[in-house]
Amino acid sequence: MTMRLYNTLTRQEEPFAPALENTVRMYTCGLTVYARGHIGNFRTFICIDVLRRTLKYLQGHHVRQVMNFTDVDDRTIAGAQKAGMGLREYTEQYIAAFREDARALGLEAVEEMPRATDEANLRAMADVIAALDANGHTYRSEGSVYFKISTMPGYGRLARLDVEGMKPGARVDSDSYAKDDARDFVLWKAAKAGEPAWDLVDPPGRPGWHLECSAMALRLLGPSPIDIHAGGIDLIFPHHENEIAQSEGATGTQFSRFWMHVEYLIVDEQKMSKSLGNTYTIPDVVAKGYRPSAVRYLLLSAHYRKQLNFTWASLGQAEEALRRLTDCLARVGTVTRPGAHPGVTTRVGEARAAFAAAMRDDLNTAAALGAIFELVRAINSAIDAGEIGTADVPGITAAFDEFDLVLGVLSLRRAEDEQPPVPVAEIERLIEDRRGARRRREFAAADRIRDDLAVRGVLLEDSPAGTHWKKK
Repeated sequence: MTMRLYNTLTRQEEPFAPALENTVRMYTCGLTVYARGHIGNFRTFICIDVLRRTLKYLQGHHVRQVMNFTDVDDRTIAGAQKAGMGLREYTEQYIAAFREDARALGLEAVEEMPRATDEANLRAMADVIAALDANGHTYRSEGSVYFKISTMPGYGRLARLDVEGMKPGARVDSDSYAKDDARDFVLWKAAKAGEPAWDLVDPPGRPGWHLECSAMALRLLGPSPIDIHAGGIDLIFPHHENEIAQSEGATGTQFSRFWMHVEYLIVDEQKMSKSLGNTYTIPDVVAKGYRPSAVRYLLLSAHYRKQLNFTWASLGQAEEALRRLTDCLARVGTVTRPGAHPGVTTRVGEARAAFAAAMRDDLNTAAALGAIFELVRAINSAIDAGEIGTADVPGITAAFDEFDLVLGVLSLRRAEDEQPPVPVAEIERLIEDRRGARRRREFAAADRIRDDLAVRGVLLEDSPAGTHWKKK
């Protein structure tokens, strides 16, 4: 069955299939690693992960995905200088944090996660500038190289800019600037004292933010056009508009066939901002007692092209919804009555078809979840009525496994459940402390250790072979 995907470039849903054989070549704008990623960033990454999974597991395509780290720009350089750290060391801590959060949220590993400052990528950036030079799209001023937007008649079509209102001759050096303020943008910034610089381009300097993604996408996913370029809606202008200009100016061909953008996550009906203190990270959420699987569920529960309002109450509702799913499957696992029921098979088939149709309809996750919960209600009613037999169970569990290949919430919840509520190293240390207390005949202290672990969900069992632990 054909999948339809909304294309920001054309402002309409279009049938999607990869251009080259059966492999989808997809580029995702990743984090600018000057701080830990927040839940707004991860709404984008989770929705793109669902797209990836839909393409793989529902549509049967191979996927080659690149998600970059922007590790050199105005913000990373300023952050490293303020911290008194080298740029690589400063950004590495946030790359490590992203990988940790991505694992916690069940993001599938993508095929390539390049850093902008990798040597191969810097050389690719120099090659793009050389091609733009040769095609007459650049000029140099005060040691920097700029892209001249007047040389690209189609500039502004992604963001629907007013071309007539563009400022002729005006240029911008900052990596980000005002919405709709279209000006010549910097490709390569002049070297400055105390900032990293490379001599791959004449004059020496460092890349501008927009150039980095074009070069990495073309190097790792080319030839253009790639199939899908994805990111947050805030990147449409200037970043993605400028990516199109420099990529197409260098190659003379379309850069990306589809552009997929995820809408904003707001918090308590307000835009996220540091001044409001609502740019929550995954550790912030976990510290309040919520699981990453509930975060994933909430962030994919609304259509990716609609704003989603994050509240602690809505996260609690996501936890309850996940519990309903796991409780239903647990009930299915207790079925002992023999036999099969055609009505159950029919209901499971209807749910699978409705789920697939929703996901093929521009990733309509809300409708897909609705189909799943209709099935949950039907299964619970059938169990109550004694109308499910052991022969029905494999078909039910297989359907939920198929749903979860795309949504990735149940497997994440199971992985969380398999982890002890206390780190293994801490459990082993406390067992040794308890053993020492008992040797010293400090039995009250030993009992406190055992009772504390029990409260935290870990039971200790003593035997002649020693003390072992298990989850409560």
